[in-house]
Amino acid sequence: MSRHAIRLEQQYLDRLYQRVDELRAETADQLAEMLRAPGTDSTALLDRDAQVARLEQRTADLARAEQGLCFGRLDRTDDSITYIGRMGLRAVDLEPLVIDWRAPAAADFYTATAASGSDVRRRRHLRTRGRQVVAVNDELLQLDHDGGAPVGGSAPAHEFVGEAALMQALAAERTGRMADIVTTLQAEQDAIIRTGPEGMLVVQGGPGTGKTAVALHRVAYLLYTYPTIAERGVLVLGPSPAFLDYIGQVLPSLGETQAVTATLETLLPGVVATRTESVAAAAVKALPVMADVVSRAVRRHQGSDVPVTVTYQGDAYRLGADVLARCTERARLTGLPHNEARRTFVAELLDHLTEQVITNDRQLYDDADRGFETEIAALDAALARGTDSLPAAVEGGGTEVTGLAARHEAPRIRGELAADGAVRHLLEDLWPRLSPTGLLEALYAEEGLLAEVAPELDDEQRAALRRAPGGGWSSGDVPLLDEAAELLGADDSATEQQRQARREAGLAYARQVIAASGGLGVSAEELADRFTETDTRPLAERAAADRTWAYGHVIVDEAQELTPMQWRMVLRRVPTRSLTVVGDVHQTAAVAGTTAWDQLVTDHPSLQVRQVELSINYRTPEPVMVAATEVLRAAEPGALLPECARTEGAPPWVRIAQGDLAGELASAVVEEQQQVTGGTFAVIAPRERLVEMAMTVEGALPGTSFGSEVDLTAACVVLTPEQAKGLEFDGVLVVDPATILAGRRGVNGLYVAMTRATRRLGLLCDGPVPEELAGVAGG
Repeated sequence: MSRHAIRLEQQYLDRLYQRVDELRAETADQLAEMLRAPGTDSTALLDRDAQVARLEQRTADLARAEQGLCFGRLDRTDDSITYIGRMGLRAVDLEPLVIDWRAPAAADFYTATAASGSDVRRRRHLRTRGRQVVAVNDELLQLDHDGGAPVGGSAPAHEFVGEAALMQALAAERTGRMADIVTTLQAEQDAIIRTGPEGMLVVQGGPGTGKTAVALHRVAYLLYTYPTIAERGVLVLGPSPAFLDYIGQVLPSLGETQAVTATLETLLPGVVATRTESVAAAAVKALPVMADVVSRAVRRHQGSDVPVTVTYQGDAYRLGADVLARCTERARLTGLPHNEARRTFVAELLDHLTEQVITNDRQLYDDADRGFETEIAALDAALARGTDSLPAAVEGGGTEVTGLAARHEAPRIRGELAADGAVRHLLEDLWPRLSPTGLLEALYAEEGLLAEVAPELDDEQRAALRRAPGGGWSSGDVPLLDEAAELLGADDSATEQQRQARREAGLAYARQVIAASGGLGVSAEELADRFTETDTRPLAERAAADRTWAYGHVIVDEAQELTPMQWRMVLRRVPTRSLTVVGDVHQTAAVAGTTAWDQLVTDHPSLQVRQVELSINYRTPEPVMVAATEVLRAAEPGALLPECARTEGAPPWVRIAQGDLAGELASAVVEEQQQVTGGTFAVIAPRERLVEMAMTVEGALPGTSFGSEVDLTAACVVLTPEQAKGLEFDGVLVVDPATILAGRRGVNGLYVAMTRATRRLGLLCDGPVPEELAGVAGG
């Protein structure tokens, strides 16, 4: 591209940054003025805080302009010009200077081709570094006065949009952090990103097809386009902490902060899964029937089917099975979770006990009254006989009756019953307050309880669940704890008392303010509401801490790994059922993961499911993909080789360690890491040998990172195939592929490991080359 074109685009970019600087100065002045403004009352303070938050967000948005503010231009047949960038920007007179890439007017930048029928005659890609234009690349889509050959007729099998810019991005060295692809989106990716939010969109795609990038850019698009989704935020679920770290900069670079990122193990606030468990236990916990098991365990703590007796003030009161059943049924009919429905059960039972106490006292009164009448008759008879017998009659009679309850004293009696130790103990026994962790620990620990609430499970399955309390929680426990939390609800009695006390204090203060000012034209209740504390934490922080938060949209990456119970946990967080689900069923490794997307429809028939497929592998060089596909065919003979955007690349190699795996590994990592100097390098090893391999690699390449908090920016990382899911590296060395293949769904694990490479792939065997690798060069 000529220097003239670069110079023209530099002039326009200078104009854009001049406008950015003006807006920065205006925003800074407004923010300073707002911070100086006094708050005359609570309403003014809240309004000021809202304005400050808006201006601070605007300041952050303008700061993003320093990187890739404008990256594209569309020239149309009517001679109009549209510039495309990361954010929208307008001149003082509101003339659009740059169109946000998510706006409808920007769609042609990603979809227009010579055969698409658009009015775009030229698409220009701008490559910038800071505020400097460093390269310009043009695509002529129609024969026009600029010259150039017409691009029409029959389109090729696949026509890349901005091919030069795309190939340059694909060939660039990795940094250990995913970059956004807003400048190089392809038409099939853009179509998915701009799909409406209704229902579940399932995006199937093999390695390197950009599933994750598409999902994240869809988040940015949905938050930009649909305000209701932005009001509730978006949940992004990834397979591992390393993966979340890897994608952590994408959404902020696109200006979005309304997203919560989490793994399934960290989705339940207050619970972190650190416990390892057997495959058998994980398989049982993944079964859909476990939802019924947890539900029965909860219901078992509701009421009683046998009569009970409680002693109050020396009298025994019997509560029959029919009474308990009625109280239990009324509590359940509220539809409230266990701990919240407990209030109804307690109220019903206390009402019944109160009635019994009043009835009992009335009976005592009636008995005493009849006794008094008898004594009067005796006195009358004594008088008739003479006064000598009167003292004896008086001394021998007189039953004292005290503490008898009248109907109007029912509130007092009910309060005394609620405070009585024996009554409280009975209520706790009949309908105890429960915690999810306590419920699950009891379920696992008590053999009889499991047999009672899990009749569908056989003896071996129940035995797999049995364990003593303590020791932490596994990833399979988290959805069961979440299920229990949903059924139990919060025990918020203490919180409610505190809230009510704060409310009463606020009302008292409001009355004082109104009295002192002679009246403010508002009621004490209205003024107290203005004093109520407002949660000023960012939306993402509030949502992450709230198990019951209802998100506007949920993204699930590597979704093929989710078990049926995990799907229940995810769907619970998005009542609108608006989801983007991305994954590859050929990479499923989980014990009860998804091997066919149709299963989601079967398990959740009310879901509105649409499925699309990404067909182009942008990341993996064709020689590597050919080798990986041959491995996959060992388990799935019909697996097809996807179309690869990068047809050239170094062929993968296979080497046998010849009895000295440590020595061969040490020399191989040094050699391979040197081949990708400046890029990223990973060693992928079986889980069973991870520490052993990591120690060897660290000795050869100091600074190597591994473990649960692996640093993906290190010169070298050592990972398991499970940890490597969703990641990419310039160079990959797979160690001991035979042990990976020997694991459960081992072919899929090796397929994942091999397809992480973007430039070089090597496989180091600790013994004979597995037959699945026989076709790989050098095997």
